[in-house]
Amino acid sequence: MTMRSPRRSVAPLGSWLLGSPDESPRRRRIRVQLLLTAPLVFTNLVGAVITCLLVSVVVPGPSVWSSEFMIANFVAVPVFVLCAVLIGVTWGTKRLVSDLRWATEDDAPTDHDRSAAFRAPWRLTRVQAALWGIGLVFFTTLYGIIDPQTIPKVAFTIALAGITVCAFCYLLTEFALRPIAARALGSDGPRPRRTLGITGRTALAWILGTGVPVLGLMLIAIFSFIRPASPTSLAISILALGGVILLFGLLLVVISVRATEAPIRSVSLGMAKVAEGDLDAEVVVYDGTELGALQTGFNRMAEGLRERERIRDLFGRHVGQEVASQALRHNPELGGEERDVAVLFVDIIGSTTIAATRSPAEVVDLLNRFFDVVVDEVDRRDGFVNKFEGDAALAIFGAPVALDDHAGAALSAARTLRARLTAEVPECDAGIGVAAGRAVAGNIGAHERFEYTVIGDPVNEAARLSELAKNVSGHVVASQRAIDAAAEDERTRWRLTDTVTLRGRVEPTTLAVPAELLPAGSAVDDEGADSVD
Repeated sequence: MTMRSPRRSVAPLGSWLLGSPDESPRRRRIRVQLLLTAPLVFTNLVGAVITCLLVSVVVPGPSVWSSEFMIANFVAVPVFVLCAVLIGVTWGTKRLVSDLRWATEDDAPTDHDRSAAFRAPWRLTRVQAALWGIGLVFFTTLYGIIDPQTIPKVAFTIALAGITVCAFCYLLTEFALRPIAARALGSDGPRPRRTLGITGRTALAWILGTGVPVLGLMLIAIFSFIRPASPTSLAISILALGGVILLFGLLLVVISVRATEAPIRSVSLGMAKVAEGDLDAEVVVYDGTELGALQTGFNRMAEGLRERERIRDLFGRHVGQEVASQALRHNPELGGEERDVAVLFVDIIGSTTIAATRSPAEVVDLLNRFFDVVVDEVDRRDGFVNKFEGDAALAIFGAPVALDDHAGAALSAARTLRARLTAEVPECDAGIGVAAGRAVAGNIGAHERFEYTVIGDPVNEAARLSELAKNVSGHVVASQRAIDAAAEDERTRWRLTDTVTLRGRVEPTTLAVPAELLPAGSAVDDEGADSVD
């Protein structure tokens, strides 16, 4: 026995924080608003605090803790940061959610709405960049008026922090807006193109998480030549800025990698479900990059497999599952081959009277119940119902799939079929004939339209035996050839009776009937001479 490794479940949108695509519009709107506002407020506040620490303690240059900087430090900085947070984060995210209201109210998006959904991270990032740019100009000017020598380090520190915060802003906004992206990508319409690809996302994480901070270290070294700093001050600057690089660079890379990993993981788990036979597997498309195309491709593949399975099932219902499987595995061609087969023919007795005394709907219902029993018994013994002919059915054992005891299977099906029809479809009776012998099995017809069937004497003989069985007690008759071809366990259940020449045949046929259908005390039942044991 093979052991399956446990498969982890995956959130539909790549994270349980994002909920599911089918949640209510109100919950979706609240969730998106919180995921946009809270992380961005926190990121901007952390960025402002680190900027203050870098300017006042880490970056070499004139101290900003003298008395002339007090108003700037304790009035201008807090007021500007508070205003920037309120304007840039609260107002910006509310306006963004308002512009994307179609996605939180289950409205059908237009092409403009879909395009706006993928421009949204850039829009909010531009708002953050504008506010940090204003802060750069404002504080550089303010501190420069007080002491011009503070201009380089103030400008450098605010620019470094602003770029890093904007990078976090873009990645966090892209994450928070996945439910919106899923709605945009899940609707009909052209795929939006204005989004950062995998290469761009990776380059952004490296540039802002590593490249810019390293450039900062290089600038500190340059500043030390212009304005010599003590070894202790320079060491503190390098260690502190290096720590910032390690921490925030790692966070940026992790966020970027997880944004890339989530769609791949969803497709991987979807593939595992398909491999286990779950063709209903589907992933939510929420990524606007090449990975979104991968998610879409998986869904199209799964849809194609489902369509193929529906066609295969429908094909199998029409021609038989084994014939359908062989046709799908091999290119079917006209022609056939000789095979030893057993044929079971079952025909309703008095079908004309049934059709005349019942409504068409009742006749169809009766036939469906009748054939349901026939198909079930034939399939149970690996036979093949080749065709339905009005109120009759032709079943074949030994083709297209060879059976070790094709005759025994047909005889067993005939006996059991008789008992089930009597119990489950008592409104009608049927004659059942079984024959066995050599026949040609293959595709018969034209190149444009053909069917798999069996042609030969056993087919004709089974049809004639079915006619004869309608006038025989028990209504089940088989040929001696079928009895002789069966295994001993099935042979002992049948008794030979008369020898007749069937209509349209030259050679006489010795008949056999199930032993349990013979009247008690009959000569055939009592005398062992006619038994085939």
